[in-house]
Amino acid sequence: MSHHIYRVVGFETLAPYTLRVRFDDNTAQTIDFRPVLAGELYSPLNDVNFFNRVKIDPEVHTLVWPNGADFDPATLHDWPSYAQALQQRARQWQTVRS
Repeated sequence: MSHHIYRVVGFETLAPYTLRVRFDDNTAQTIDFRPVLAGELYSPLNDVNFFNRVKIDPEVHTLVWPNGADFDPATLHDWPSYAQALQQRARQWQTVRS
């Protein structure tokens, strides 16, 4: 069984915390990241100025932030399939931190 290795090839900011992410298979996802910005790694991204420092890593071809936060390109590509589970995990991270 094989699966496609997706690569992020571009993105644009549509609104605070919302990016339109383009992939090497000519598809795109519009992602509002706010519901998953919790926990030690992702909570710094709640600062919109920090969030806006997102870049594409030239080696792994995904979105990365200066603190090392990133998302697997396959997760970004198939975001609707992962969003609910990531939101639940983020709520657990908030509870642990409180």
